Amino acid sequence: MPRYILALDQGTSSSRAVLFDEEGAPIATEQREFPQMYPRAGWVEHDPEAIWSSQLAAAQDVLRKSQVALKQVAAVGITNQRETTVVWERDTGRPIANAVVWQCRRTAEQCDELRRQGLEPLIRERTGLVLDAYFSATKARWLLDHVPDAQRRAEAGELAFGTVDSWLIFRLTGGRVHATDASNASRTMLFNLREGRWDEELLRRFEIPASMLPQVLDSSGVLGECEPSLLGAALPIAGVAGDQQAALFGQACFRQGEAKNTYGTGSFLLLHTGETPRHSDRLLATVASRLAGRLQYALEGSIFVTGAAVQWLRDGLRFFKHAAEIEALAASVESSEGVYVVPAFVGLGAPHWDPYARGAILGITRGTTQAHIARATLKAIAFQTRDVLEAMEGETGIHLESLRADGGASRNDLLMQIQADLLGRPVVRSAVPETTALGAAYLAGLGIGLWSGLDDIARRWRSDRTFEPQLPAERREELYVGWCRAVERAKGWALEEQKQGSQSQ
Repeated sequence: MPRYILALDQGTSSSRAVLFDEEGAPIATEQREFPQMYPRAGWVEHDPEAIWSSQLAAAQDVLRKSQVALKQVAAVGITNQRETTVVWERDTGRPIANAVVWQCRRTAEQCDELRRQGLEPLIRERTGLVLDAYFSATKARWLLDHVPDAQRRAEAGELAFGTVDSWLIFRLTGGRVHATDASNASRTMLFNLREGRWDEELLRRFEIPASMLPQVLDSSGVLGECEPSLLGAALPIAGVAGDQQAALFGQACFRQGEAKNTYGTGSFLLLHTGETPRHSDRLLATVASRLAGRLQYALEGSIFVTGAAVQWLRDGLRFFKHAAEIEALAASVESSEGVYVVPAFVGLGAPHWDPYARGAILGITRGTTQAHIARATLKAIAFQTRDVLEAMEGETGIHLESLRADGGASRNDLLMQIQADLLGRPVVRSAVPETTALGAAYLAGLGIGLWSGLDDIARRWRSDRTFEPQLPAERREELYVGWCRAVERAKGWALEEQKQGSQSQ
């Protein structure tokens, strides 16, 4: 009897459920979008109940529509948007506030103050991360500071903290399990990267009670069972990883020197660095996975806005009705005619780390059209990837001969060709676009013995297409110089506005 793995892929703008067969092929997919909230400029929130209800509905839909018997579903794997912070009541499971999303910049000034207090070197050394509003620690601190009575309740053991994986696990198990895996824990700015545990000194510095935190478990292995009433059976939850680590696993990048880039709401380039974390000034050291108690590490470049810029063209500027239409619009012109889009809507991530950068469109003339801006937006996605790749190669000495690509935007052939042109090397697209969900499925299947090991999984990986660079090297470098000039214009914009505002008052 064939067996299947149900992967839950909880993303920034939608929740998906994908059913995979034993060969790692998706046989059914369902997706539910949920609302985004922007209460102030630079702030981003989600309703945790909307996250949960959309994910549960997607899972129920895919099981029903696939017509696969529940007894053939061997396990559940979970992957999730990382860093997004949820705090809820242990007894009732009720969130005390909206989730503070990874993109949210509300704690940028708090990070500045911690930097002035000299905390950044400790955070770098212990966690492998930069001191930035991107990560969960300052988000949790903000919730404890701004929700009435939250600090007291947390210290009394009444509240639970978690990233989205922990929130889903808690709800799926009927509140019986409060856990996370090492890959998600490593994104909180509270996890000791080398020791593989919550860092007591950082918890003390952030005044976050240890009792709030989930138990840190392996990325692969049974951690609990789903409440039977939710999915129709007590399915084991056997794999968990943050979305980008799951994509690295789904791309079969199991060994040092292998890398992938996922093109989603943001883009995330991860390079596997083996069993030793590689600290970096401009990039992030992170846990790739924990298997059988052994930590594997990666170096990561996090780009905050890529696919989200396409959504902005669709929803904010109304250039088109469907995101996929950007390809035809951008292809209707041969170049962007000197137009550069810097999509720093919530600041710049790696390798710049400027929370005060803001979006900009430069080089506009009377001849600029929607098509030029659309093409410049696709180029911005590719330019940001080059920024990260150059930093990564410069700091590790590892030269990537090609780049493995996945994620929803990787289906855009024009974007992938632009990416190959601006990198000057081949881009190899995964045959399975749902690579993040596939990684969660692989971890879950490995956790119950459906696959015998990493080599067994690696044999199943396959590519869809390879995009070879076609742009002359001289032209490629000219374009990149223009991009770097544009980025410099966008940096520090919000900080300068704050200064001018305070002076005018």
